[in-house]
Amino acid sequence: MIRLATHSDIEAVHGKKNDGMRIRDAKISDIEAMLAIYAPYVEQTAITFEYDVPTTDDFRQRLLNVQEKYPWIVAQEQGRIVGYAYASAFKERAAYQWAVETSIYVDSNMKRCGIGRQLHEALEQRLKAQGILNMNACISFIEKEDEYLTQDSVRFHEQLGYSRVAHFHQCGKKFGRWYDMIWMEKIIGEHK
Repeated sequence: MIRLATHSDIEAVHGKKNDGMRIRDAKISDIEAMLAIYAPYVEQTAITFEYDVPTTDDFRQRLLNVQEKYPWIVAQEQGRIVGYAYASAFKERAAYQWAVETSIYVDSNMKRCGIGRQLHEALEQRLKAQGILNMNACISFIEKEDEYLTQDSVRFHEQLGYSRVAHFHQCGKKFGRWYDMIWMEKIIGEHK
């Protein structure tokens, strides 16, 4: 049975500072800042297939639901939230308990500053401490980049050691266009 990592399990990551960046557990008081990061992804991109920005209450409930079992962390720089990452169940059935789906969002004005990598490294360490073996990323995809979607997320995950494991064609429609979905996977533990 997978257990939630304790504070002592993750002490090396929790509160870690790196070049002025602090990675810590997300708190309810971070909701507005995280929503401000997420809203442009919903309104201006096909990175998420969500059409409407969640309400503060909906987002708060998402945070609480995730934190019952998995980590949800934020990157904070000079007191300001600049990104966040979390894991959620890959599938709900018990046999999938060693696999998670990951999500990372960085302030759109601070991309390519290493924030996503730091968040991912911290998330991966937390998940390893929890006994997770497979990290999975569900990524919107289009062969020819457009104004709503690039292949940056695919390249980011490839650099982190993920490999493509599935490609679903024209399964999401946003901004009047069809987008593909790919799944990428990173094995972070030994399957004994």
